[in-house]
Amino acid sequence: MGRSYGARPFPMMAALSDADASVPDVLRVRDLPFEAAAALLAGHGLGLHRVDDGAPIPGSYWGEPEAGVIAHDVYVRGDTPVHSMLHEACHLIVLPPERRAQVHTDATDSVIEEDATCCLQIVLADALPGVGRARLMADMDAWGYTFRLGSAQAWFEHDADDARAFLAARGLPHR
Repeated sequence: MGRSYGARPFPMMAALSDADASVPDVLRVRDLPFEAAAALLAGHGLGLHRVDDGAPIPGSYWGEPEAGVIAHDVYVRGDTPVHSMLHEACHLIVLPPERRAQVHTDATDSVIEEDATCCLQIVLADALPGVGRARLMADMDAWGYTFRLGSAQAWFEHDADDARAFLAARGLPHR
């Protein structure tokens, strides 16, 4: 749903369902081997939980079908966009463990943490079969993320140095 990076995020679209004709064609959690996504998140101390299709997603800030976060756990349905799963997971990954434990739905109000989250989700996309950073950035743009430089790719390639430095300082992947 609409987010702005390299600036503050803001909603641009109402919650969408697969039945909505305006829903962008993006990769969904159901398009991935769930075990691969769960293993990626587990490698960062997170649990990935599948919610039944049509059920409310616990901890979803943007509403269904967007992913939700509560403490060290990420919640998704089959129709949850992969970019949303990674974005919400990365919110938790960039936080120190004591702050993770306090998260319920809204992970941060920090601009640098938000930017670091976007950078990390792009980097981690390469670890998911059939995703990769190019597809993830295209999906982010299609979904309505907005960036100062006009696209996720332009931001990632030319304007994410502060986000990379934040990630590097915490020993997280940043390239």
